[in-house]
Amino acid sequence: MAKLLESIDSAIDLHSMSLAELEQVADEIREVLCGLLSIRTAHFASNLGVVELCLGLHSIFDFRRDRLIWDTGHQIYPHKLVTGRYQDFASIRTRGGLMGYPNPLESEYDLFMTGHAGCSVSTALGLKSGDDLCDEKNRKSVAVIGDGAFPSGIVFEALNNAGELSSDLLMILNDNRMSICPRVGSVARYLDRLRTNPFYTGLKTEVVRMLNHVPVFGDPAERMLAQIKEGVKAGLHGGMLFEELGIRYVGPIDGHDIGLLRKYLKMVQDQKGPILLHVVTEKGHGYQPAAQDPVFFHTPPAFENEQGKAKIISGSGTPAYTHFARDAIGDAMRRDERVTVMTAAMCQGNKLEPVREEFPDRFFDVGICESHAVAFAAGHAKVGLRPIVTIYSTFLQRSYDQIFQEVALQNLPVVFMMDRAGLAGPDGPTHHGVFDIGYMRVFPNVTFMAPGDGPELAKMLDFALQCEGPVAIRYPKASAAKLDLETQPIELGKSQVVRWGTDGAILGLGPMLEVAVQAADLLSEQGLNVAVINPRFVKPLDEELLEKVFNQCKFVVTAEEAALMGGFGGAVLELASDRGWDTRSMRRLGIPDQFIEHGDRTELLAEMGMSAEGIAAACRQLAGQTAEAV
Repeated sequence: MAKLLESIDSAIDLHSMSLAELEQVADEIREVLCGLLSIRTAHFASNLGVVELCLGLHSIFDFRRDRLIWDTGHQIYPHKLVTGRYQDFASIRTRGGLMGYPNPLESEYDLFMTGHAGCSVSTALGLKSGDDLCDEKNRKSVAVIGDGAFPSGIVFEALNNAGELSSDLLMILNDNRMSICPRVGSVARYLDRLRTNPFYTGLKTEVVRMLNHVPVFGDPAERMLAQIKEGVKAGLHGGMLFEELGIRYVGPIDGHDIGLLRKYLKMVQDQKGPILLHVVTEKGHGYQPAAQDPVFFHTPPAFENEQGKAKIISGSGTPAYTHFARDAIGDAMRRDERVTVMTAAMCQGNKLEPVREEFPDRFFDVGICESHAVAFAAGHAKVGLRPIVTIYSTFLQRSYDQIFQEVALQNLPVVFMMDRAGLAGPDGPTHHGVFDIGYMRVFPNVTFMAPGDGPELAKMLDFALQCEGPVAIRYPKASAAKLDLETQPIELGKSQVVRWGTDGAILGLGPMLEVAVQAADLLSEQGLNVAVINPRFVKPLDEELLEKVFNQCKFVVTAEEAALMGGFGGAVLELASDRGWDTRSMRRLGIPDQFIEHGDRTELLAEMGMSAEGIAAACRQLAGQTAEAV
């Protein structure tokens, strides 16, 4: 049988395909996805679950002109395969290759770079409103959003606005009963009730059509018939929540039946006003191991597919910072019954399943609702508990106002554990957690730390839980360093001298400490005796030690896996300027003022001069400058 997928140059080619051909393309897409996972880790189960939905959408609409937004764009792989990127697909998530998320630079079919959840309805509604204002009213606007993202606050803000504007907006609710982990909350239970509604959509459609033609005669008969009409709709027609918001609800329908999908997409294509089409899919569909364990297969390690079974072919022998954080949280909860944990659908990503199982009453997964998680934690802190909010750095940004208003302003003892702080490797710019220092250190009352190795992370959490105000701890998506640092208690605002030397000093923040030690070793071979400092604290800074460094060391280099603008090096420079210390021989190494593309973390750091060799080169340059000055 001839391969169809490799012959697709544009999604418009799907319009001329028969149902049997579309089903063959679906099978070929799944083969390609399994093949990719034999090469590298990638988002898997979510992409398997939307294959038919993707084909249904692209075979009905023309998204060269119409608008399509994929919410939480890690489910974009089938879309990329049918929009002219099949030949480059093997490069996905590698440096210089395709991005694992939508990318407008790659294709006219990608309108937004969507890596965070919940924004699709707002942007799709904005696109439709803008097109209408620009006299492009015949353009369709479609948002695909998962049930895990659906409870996000911004979604309901958009639904409220959509019902008011009555714009022609199609929202596809992709209901697979999952986010990364099984989704939680009352909205999830509501969707479960809709999914198990005993009445078929066809029956409901006919009843509603009949009721829409029931004549009314005037008061009081009109009121009575209207009440009967609404009562019958409420009994037969699920989705009354949406109907009351002015949004027509259709479904639920089988999201893996391409023929049925095409039928309903055609039906709603030209309908007026906002419509929500409820599509039920299975995460991992078509590959049994992924369907049985969609949590593990969300982003699994590379594996070989052997007779329908996944054989893992890669793994790391060194525990990640995430594992040290998880164990430290569990230990803290065992010692102190006041400690509680909040996460925002990141239980699996933060490896917190053992904590959730051991302490179900003190563990709160609030779904993809970061703002609520932080405000909720503030309530816990106010009554005397010791809440830990554990959310990726890039996602914690979504709760910025609550960090300010509900936590920092109130000076409440909430601990923020920020995983993925730094470069998130192949996940790219939507997930790189490089802005947290800039957005956290500006707030009064906040203490900010970064561990130099894995064991130090546990010490920092213990210290944070004793503080009477908010504390943030950042750590990367990486195997944890183990530097065998001499035991030194964590003291507020106190750094650690790993080694001393007066030819220069390297301040390696967090994971950069290990690299700084390596750079110092290289410099030592060349006759330069350089101090290595473990800053530990971004805020407050160790002013006493920094004064000694600036007065006794010939140059100072700061290295951080974070944005330079507003970062740790900037904080050191500000303090030095305020104190009148000589900063002419200071160099800051970190993330420049640009969005960093996806790629291997080590490779990206090296490109920005933050490998051991890069830091050593910066030090040699400064040493040469100071020698010339003498």
